[in-house]
Amino acid sequence: MAERPAIPGPPAERVPLATIAAEWGRIGVIGFGGPPAHIVLLRKLCVDKRRWLPAPEFADGIAATNLLPGPASTQLAIFCAWRLRGAAGAIVGGVCFIVPGLVIILALSALFLAGHPPLWVRGAAAGAGAAVPAVAVNAAVSLLPASWQRTTGRRAARWRWLAYLAAGAVAGATAGELLVAVLLACGLAEVAIAHRSGPGKPAGGARGWLPAAAWLARGRSGPAASAAAWLGRRGVESGSAASAGALPTARSLARAAPAMAGSALARVGSTAGPALAAGGLGALAWVAIKVGALSFGGGFVIIPLMQHDAVVTYHWMTGGQFLNAVALGQVTPGPVVLTVAVVGYAAAGIAGGLLAVLIAFLPSFVFVIAGGPHFGALRSSGRVQSLLTGARPAAIGAIAGAAIPLGRDLGHQWQAGVLLLAAAWLLALRKGIVPALLCAAALGIIAALAGAPISH
Repeated sequence: MAERPAIPGPPAERVPLATIAAEWGRIGVIGFGGPPAHIVLLRKLCVDKRRWLPAPEFADGIAATNLLPGPASTQLAIFCAWRLRGAAGAIVGGVCFIVPGLVIILALSALFLAGHPPLWVRGAAAGAGAAVPAVAVNAAVSLLPASWQRTTGRRAARWRWLAYLAAGAVAGATAGELLVAVLLACGLAEVAIAHRSGPGKPAGGARGWLPAAAWLARGRSGPAASAAAWLGRRGVESGSAASAGALPTARSLARAAPAMAGSALARVGSTAGPALAAGGLGALAWVAIKVGALSFGGGFVIIPLMQHDAVVTYHWMTGGQFLNAVALGQVTPGPVVLTVAVVGYAAAGIAGGLLAVLIAFLPSFVFVIAGGPHFGALRSSGRVQSLLTGARPAAIGAIAGAAIPLGRDLGHQWQAGVLLLAAAWLLALRKGIVPALLCAAALGIIAALAGAPISH
């Protein structure tokens, strides 16, 4: 089968920036329902209605942006605008896609996180928050089939997939501050295993992957962020410079993996600097960086990434308020990652919300504008594919595991009833997330007006 050509670099058509601003802003306003809705709206605009992009290229854009950490649907919106007008189009389109939801979520944050919100507001927040653990489980369940299919029926690969899933679930439930390190460790383990199982190498059974896991436990130096940056850089280069000998050999990659992953586990918190200990803007910036540049597996993986920092480490918000933040991120239009704006608002007001959003979304613009011409090479990189083969099931497990601490934050028995109803709606009936949260909020208002206990 002929290899699909790389995604071209020059813009497909010089579309006016005003048109991009209007169309991407419209999607930002009506884009309820998360990434699936965003993809449909972008396809209708760019492929079906305006015919700016051919369907195969749009599909390539989806595949390439799904290989990147961070919010994939936002990166797809930036990519489509980049193809139409280069870097200027990417910036205008991305900003207009993000800003409508940002304005709405900051306004709601001011209402829901006020010192003395009205009773009906507290009831709506408690009701919607009660449904959030079910939303987390539903998000994980929806991601399982596609990830499982990537194991291609091989027993060893499926055992490793289950191990990565379990590692992510444990990290999501108990060790939120180490989640990024766990994701990277699982990805780097798979990179090492893929090398050891290559042509002429032993098969990747238990004897092949357990030694690799032992390597990962022995590392002692180099931050987690360096691991991610190193692999990302090498992954892009693999498609464009391999013939010139610009890449290290697979053997050198396998030797480097232990040190990088071990360092991630040992130093993920310490590398962020003294500002983190104070819980100030430096801490908020670090949380936002993790959300935007080090999250694999879709928008919902930001929940376990943020929860421990926002609630346990820095005490910016209570567990109940974090549930409200997740609910607001789901029911407002635009990217789910805008949940970080609520955390930023709780930490430092409007300025904190804006700072968190700026830092969380900046990597997406950099990835697309700088890496767009290399997306074809990124898709063909064996190292990148192996990294994601390990990191993605760990991310799915983390999303599911996060439901445990989220559920512990429910303080009243009536909220448990709302949670059960939401779980039945989402998992048994397979209905939508936004209606589930809105109905849960309505039940919360009824409970509050009826005299049920509501946390302050």
